[in-house]
Amino acid sequence: MDTNSKDLSRQSADNDNELLGVIFVLLRGWKIIVLFAILGLIIGILYARYENPTFKSDALIQIDETSQNVSGLGSNIAELLPPDDSTVQAQIELIRSRMVLEPVVDLLHLGIRLNDPAVSQIDRIIDNQTNVQMNTAEGVVLETSNGQVRVDQFNVSQDYLDKPFMLLRTDTGFILSSGGEQFKGQLNKAHRFKGDAGLIEITVMDLPTGDYPITITKQSLQITTDSINSALSVVEKGTKTGIIELSLSGLNQEQASLTLEQIVLSYIAQNQSRSSEQTINTIEFMEEQIPKLKQELEASEAIFNKFRENSGTIDVAQEASILLSENAGIDTQISELKLRKAELTTYYTNEHPLVIQINDQLRVLNARKQEIDNTINELPEVQREFLTLSEDVNINREIYLTILKNYEQLKIVKAGEVSDARIIDLPINTYRTITPKKQLIMILATLSGALIGALLVFIMNLLRNVVKDPERIESKTGVPVIATIPRSAALSRLSANKKSTPRMLAHIDNSSLSYEAIKSLRTSLILSTPTVVSGSQNAKLFLITGESPGVGKSFISANLAEVFAQLNKKVLVIDADMRMGELHTIFGLSQYDGLADYLLLDESTAHPSDSTDTYIGKEVAVKNVSDSALENFIHPSGMEHIDFIPRGKHPNNPASLLISEKFKALLSVLKSQYDYIIIDSPPVLAASDAMVLAQHADQVLMVTRYDDSMERQLTYAIKQMYKSDIQVDGIILNDVKRGLMSKYSYHYSYAYGNNR
Repeated sequence: MDTNSKDLSRQSADNDNELLGVIFVLLRGWKIIVLFAILGLIIGILYARYENPTFKSDALIQIDETSQNVSGLGSNIAELLPPDDSTVQAQIELIRSRMVLEPVVDLLHLGIRLNDPAVSQIDRIIDNQTNVQMNTAEGVVLETSNGQVRVDQFNVSQDYLDKPFMLLRTDTGFILSSGGEQFKGQLNKAHRFKGDAGLIEITVMDLPTGDYPITITKQSLQITTDSINSALSVVEKGTKTGIIELSLSGLNQEQASLTLEQIVLSYIAQNQSRSSEQTINTIEFMEEQIPKLKQELEASEAIFNKFRENSGTIDVAQEASILLSENAGIDTQISELKLRKAELTTYYTNEHPLVIQINDQLRVLNARKQEIDNTINELPEVQREFLTLSEDVNINREIYLTILKNYEQLKIVKAGEVSDARIIDLPINTYRTITPKKQLIMILATLSGALIGALLVFIMNLLRNVVKDPERIESKTGVPVIATIPRSAALSRLSANKKSTPRMLAHIDNSSLSYEAIKSLRTSLILSTPTVVSGSQNAKLFLITGESPGVGKSFISANLAEVFAQLNKKVLVIDADMRMGELHTIFGLSQYDGLADYLLLDESTAHPSDSTDTYIGKEVAVKNVSDSALENFIHPSGMEHIDFIPRGKHPNNPASLLISEKFKALLSVLKSQYDYIIIDSPPVLAASDAMVLAQHADQVLMVTRYDDSMERQLTYAIKQMYKSDIQVDGIILNDVKRGLMSKYSYHYSYAYGNNR
């Protein structure tokens, strides 16, 4: 259980460290994130101003699924007809069809598109809203800065569809041009031009003054209806309510309302026409049949009356009366079935089940009628003829009266017939902008910009491949990491104040892990350095350098010198960065009277001319210089056992001074006076000074900064040292962060070649 608890605790700590690492990466790249967030905000503002506001109009239609279109046909006929399929989904598709939209396109001239080429993209951003055309039944209107464009008619042949034409006002009227074709016309007058690809009909009422061209295009019906459908929403409101909600969006509120209203009216008209179609067809059929039936009735009555006049009154037997009545009834049924069949065949073919059923009934009735006729034939001839004529009159009268009654009923039904769709709400102008939602766009654009900036920061962090893992550093460079120096929280807080000067760990944070790490580094260097022979004065020289500026090598040099001095050893710190060394600020001293000043010193001016020394040989010269002049360039640091040589004034040739015999002789003298000499050199990749200084060092230490230095730069710097036959003895990993989010404080800015 204890092991599991430790593993869970370690895993939790690792997760926390990973989270802190992510937060640190974001905080370190906050400038990039803020920059992209501002860019996103600017793009959002420009887009919100560029896009014209969009408006929306709404309408409601109710669909009544219980149709009574054939109620006037009588119960028998109405039952034979199939029920109407008027589901809401079918009506929605019908509203979107060209059958409904085409009349609207033609009425409002929606196929005519006007464009003002003078309005540029920048103008749209500056003006925030540009004029759009208005299509009405009278024509198309577009407002411009030089006046109004109004076109009442524009029809072209198939080959001219979707091709732009240019309209330009002239002193006598207008010019319509496209490609190499040009047509001249007059305002307020209909024109019919014959072009290479067909006819062009146009009526221009007004154009902008001056040389102000306007682009006009006649869109095809398919493109126009597709654009309407893209802006049109047709959905059922609720579930199985039968109420359809229509909404149309557009750049002009009045245009959207007018177009949607015409769509609603067009649909209602189509629905009304479809609802009345069956009734109208039936009435037309009856109007054709009534005159014919009337003629047949009159003819049969005339023949019957003439027979009675010639034959007198005939007493028909009871059996004959029964047969006659049955025969008349059969004839009536046959007539009704024929009428039903005639009406059904106006909608269906002879193979329809209802028509086949009627044919079967007719066969049965005809068979029975044939039997009755055979029986009647056995009666006396006068009786048979009487029955036949009487039967014809009754049948014709019954058919005629039935048709006439149904005809009058259908006329009443037609007069009161209503559509199964009704308008609940017509569109109104609300002038409420639905897009663009400027505040939302700006917020989303800002967040998107910040997100892109954060992704860029992460990508840059991955591409940087910074120094983090000591084992990875050792495998990459082949040089051991001899010390890891944690970040000092106290120094970080102190350095946050730009006016404060750098301080030593011993003064402000002597109980921290950072200070203990410096002591561990001292121990490592002592153990790895050969033991000094007792009584000899030959100081151990450590060269502290880095691969690039800002890694904290001066911080390491100063604090390492302080912990060596605790051993009661004489320590000398040399700021060999004669370009931009900053060690003097840590010790609170001046940069002048330092290394560069000494190396530039003329020996003839450093000694009196009447000196009794002979200056024969360099050893004598160095000894005399050391005795009389060197003491002026070595300054007490203010801490016990530590002396300091600052960088001096900026020379023109620092590397040449370090290669000189004078510098070599200087080190020889200093080694005899101190136990440890620590040289702070310029970065390896910034100057070649470190290569020269490393020739005199007992150990060369490379400082690199945790989570800041680049692995490639560190590896390349060490390779450069190897090429100069210099062995790098150890790497110091500085500023190791332990969960703190602020960046390490000690930063040094190098600007080699441009400093005084």
